[in-house]
Order: sequence, then structure tokens, then C-alpha cells
Amino acid sequence: MPESDVEQVPRFPFEQPGALAPPAEWAELRAGCPVARVALASGDEAALITRYADVKTVLSDRRFTRPTPADDAARVADTESGGVFNSEMATVIPQHGAAHLNWRRMIGKWFTAKRMNALRPGIAAMAEQLVGEMVAKGGPADLKAGLAFPLPVWVICDMLGVPDADRDRFAHWSDVMLSMTRYTQEEFDAAQADFGRYMGAHIAEKRAEPGEDLLSALITDTDADGEHWSDALLTATGIGLLIAGHETTANMIAKMVAMLLADRTRWEELLADPSLVRTAVEETLRLDANAGVGMSRYLTEDFEVAGTVLPGGTTAMCSMAAANRDDTAFAAASDMDLRRSPNPHLAFGAGAHACLGQPLARTELQVALEVLLRMLPSLELAVPAAELRRIEGLAVGGLRELPVRW
Repeated sequence: MPESDVEQVPRFPFEQPGALAPPAEWAELRAGCPVARVALASGDEAALITRYADVKTVLSDRRFTRPTPADDAARVADTESGGVFNSEMATVIPQHGAAHLNWRRMIGKWFTAKRMNALRPGIAAMAEQLVGEMVAKGGPADLKAGLAFPLPVWVICDMLGVPDADRDRFAHWSDVMLSMTRYTQEEFDAAQADFGRYMGAHIAEKRAEPGEDLLSALITDTDADGEHWSDALLTATGIGLLIAGHETTANMIAKMVAMLLADRTRWEELLADPSLVRTAVEETLRLDANAGVGMSRYLTEDFEVAGTVLPGGTTAMCSMAAANRDDTAFAAASDMDLRRSPNPHLAFGAGAHACLGQPLARTELQVALEVLLRMLPSLELAVPAAELRRIEGLAVGGLRELPVRW
């Protein structure tokens, strides 16, 4: 494609007016161009889907799944391999049909409502300890560093039987592997190799001395076909769970608190009625304007979306964050309503690849908010909301820090 043509295609993700504000393009595209040509960080083109019904349809269609290196798909990252979603590691985990369903069932047993209820007191105790330590150091403080990051890392490390003390290494490897524009291919390869060696050694230890954790269970259990998982699948699964289990939730805890404090009447509403915590969490998930790049799907055959026929071989980029602000799906979609119910947002995706860990993420978000409301009712932003700084160059969205005082 001539360079002049590429330049005419808008770059995605779009520029945002602030860390908590949506780009104007979302509403414009939903209204006038629900299937839009965009250029990703790699320069490759994708079809951006922004309307709620269309995003849900594409994500729920079992024919289409995440791109693999075997597909001629658009690369999300500006590196040669295209980032973690196009890497060889991602192909180890089955993406289609019965094998994918089998994989999800093995993992899903660890994310049931019953297990989450059992974990809740321990998560609350850790949140209270972290908030207490933050208060002891005095304000103003960075809530992301004090609570939002260490809490989900501790939880997922505990579930996997991995030492929480290694959390800074996990954070670095995760950031590199989720890079769109921040790290080189060489840095990506090194991080993937280091993470793989670390997880491989950890799995070997679990084989020798199994514990009560998820990885030990995956090593000893057999799947629906009576087979034991290979070391490669165990390693890829462990890495995937560790990245997904801390990166997105850590960012979301900070964004949730920032959104609720940006207009402090929201915080006051929750203080007056703490029973709103559950619906408030869902509403912040829906209104997250800094959610990251979205979910890509590789179309293996022609597919019609919003009156546009996308040919087979197209990479569709589904923007759940844009879809969650669609007025045809939500009344007063741009407004935050802490009592909104039902709230069928797409923050966790939809269909066969919807986020496996969403029960855990919801539990962590609810507990973090409950503990903050109880222990720090006077909490407020230490800088104007307009001055909050976004994380740049990663496939997931977040705040660089969250300065607060109380």
C-alpha cells in the first residue's frame, strides 16, 4: 500500500483529551462510521468496530478468534512479531472449539462464585494492611503504588503459588509483553524468554512438591480427554494468568477510584449508601475511557457488520470501551449512574473468549472500594483530575500514578 494511503487512515488508539476522558472519535464513528479503517501501532490496517451490538456480535461469533502467527493478521504492536497477542506463546493455549472449551473448564473451576466468596476475607485483610501501611507513611500518597498494584499481584501470586516478592519482575515482564510502542522486539523476546524460564522452573518445583494452588492442580489433574497438560501449556497458562491477573485489575482499581473522586459527589453517594459498591464497580467498568486497545478478531471468511461486508482475512478490532458508551444500549450512556442496573457492559468481552477471571476482578474491585470507603472516607485526589497521567504505549490502559490525600 502506498505510504500516502496509510497516512490517510487514522491511527488507533486515538488521542485522548485526558486520562479519564474518551476520544471524540468514538461517538463520531458510532454515529457515522461504525466500521472504520484504522492503522494500528504496527502500521497494519484493521477494521474498528465501535457500536455495542456489533462488538458483541463479532466477539460472540465462534468462527472467529484471536489472531495467531499463522494468520496474515494485523499486528497490534510495532515490533516484528506484533506483540504478545501474535506471539508463538499465545498459540500454545488452544483458541478454538472443544480444545479451548476444555482449557477454560480446567481454569474456570478456580474462579467460581464459591471460591471468590472464600477468598474475600483474605483479600479484605490484605487491602486493609496495604491501606494501613499507606496511612502510616502519611499523605499525599500514590494509591496505585500503595494499593492498586500490590493487592491483585498478591492475590494472583497466592492462587498460583508464586512468591509475591517477585512482583516487580512480573510487572516489568508484563509491561514489555503488553507493549505496543514502548519496547523493541529484542526486549520483548528477552522478557518472554525470562518469564518462560521463571515459570518453567516454578512448575518443576510444583511437580516435585505440589501445593494447594492452581498450578499444582493443573499439573496433577487430567483434562476431559484424560490427558495431563504439557509443560509448554502449563507455562503459557501460568504466564497468561499472572499477566491478566494483575495488570488489568491493578490499573482498574486506580482508574475506578480516580473516576469516583473526579466528581466527589460520587464518593459521597457511596459513603451515604455503601450497598451501592457492586453497581458502582460495574458502572466504572462500563465508563472506563482508558481501557486499552480492545480485542482483535481474525475473520476467516466474509462477514457483514453494520451493513459493511468485511472480507475474509480482515482483522476486526473491537472497542469494548466505545461500545459501552453506545446510547442505543445504555440510557444516558455518557453519564455515570452508580445505581445503574442491569448493566450488561462489555468490559470483560463477550462470547467464548470473555475474561475468565472476571469473578476475581469484580471481587478485588469491590473489596478495594469497600475498604477505602471504610478506612479513608475523607479520601480525595491530590491533583486535579485533568492532570492525571495515562500509561502510554501499552495494549492495556491505566494511570501512571494516582496521587491522593485524606
